[in-house]
Amino acid sequence: MEHAQEHGAHLEQTQRYYVERPIYNQEFLQGQLHRRERTPQTLRQKIAHSCRCSSKKAKSHLYSFLPILKWLPRYPVKEYLLGDIISGISTGVMQLPQGLAYALLAAVPPVFGLYSSFYPVFLYTFFGTSKHISIGTFAVISMMVGGVAVREVPDEIISVGYNSTNITDSLDYYSARDAKRVQVAVTLAFLSGIIQLCLGFLRFGFVAIYLTEPLVRGFTTAAAVHVFTSQLKYLLGIKTNRYSGPLSVVYSIAAVLSKITTTNIAALIVGLTCIVLLLIGKEINLRFKKKLPVPIPMEIIVVIIGTGVSAGMNLSESYRVDVVGNIPQGLRAPAVPEIQLIPAIFVDAMAIAIVGFSMAVSMAKIFALKHGYTIDGNQ
Repeated sequence: MEHAQEHGAHLEQTQRYYVERPIYNQEFLQGQLHRRERTPQTLRQKIAHSCRCSSKKAKSHLYSFLPILKWLPRYPVKEYLLGDIISGISTGVMQLPQGLAYALLAAVPPVFGLYSSFYPVFLYTFFGTSKHISIGTFAVISMMVGGVAVREVPDEIISVGYNSTNITDSLDYYSARDAKRVQVAVTLAFLSGIIQLCLGFLRFGFVAIYLTEPLVRGFTTAAAVHVFTSQLKYLLGIKTNRYSGPLSVVYSIAAVLSKITTTNIAALIVGLTCIVLLLIGKEINLRFKKKLPVPIPMEIIVVIIGTGVSAGMNLSESYRVDVVGNIPQGLRAPAVPEIQLIPAIFVDAMAIAIVGFSMAVSMAKIFALKHGYTIDGNQ
């Protein structure tokens, strides 16, 4: 027995593994990973290869241009339909008052906020690659558009670069001013869209990798400050000029403070009441998120209550509270933008195109990373 144990111990001491392999360094690994064998081609061969079309290539290009053709046939109706309907209704309900409010930021009549809430969402269904974001009115873009509209068509004069007429009635003055600002906003939106299309063809989507979360958060926080400042005069019911350009926030606050004694108490009460109701609704939705089948649409509830109170108490005439007014029915016919405005607003259109792309793609990337799919920044 002792002899067997000694023999086993001797075998354990004599058994060894010998491994022999080449030594790899970082340069060798990088060369192996990135080495691609390429056959030299002439210019004619490259052009012929790029112009060559097969059914597979045509199908790939069609799917990249219209992503709806790829995901719609595979759409899991039983799993997603009910949730998508609920989220669509919730988002649409929120877009209605948001579109009306953001139209004021863009210095155009409120109905144009509704137009901006319908067309982008409808088109993104066919061309978009994100499954979660809703394209529509956005505070930062609305403010940028409003800044250009006010700069080109100030409150003091009716038009810049147009044939001016003498208008004595204040309603005619405001309608003429708003019409000119709408022309500026439409031309600006058209030019921004053309620029974004050109950037898409040039594969400009690579800049999305530089949109870090701190950058996006800082940008949206600064935008919230600008939005609050621009809405302060509406909350207090004060009539002031609208400012654009550098230090516009400082000028806006100074103008409001200089006329603080003319505050409309009725408008202030209405505004504070709406803010309190919105905060209560947000707190209820957060606290009972797991128990509520759908979030409480407090935004549309506030709009309904405010409309009823305004009509019942005649706030516009009795207390001089500004109201949205008449909302025309239907959609307006398409019109050609003012081409002569392009040289004056080209730089602004470029900035709006880049900012709009950056914000939309950054939000889409956040949802894509969270839910495990990819988006195409060039689309």
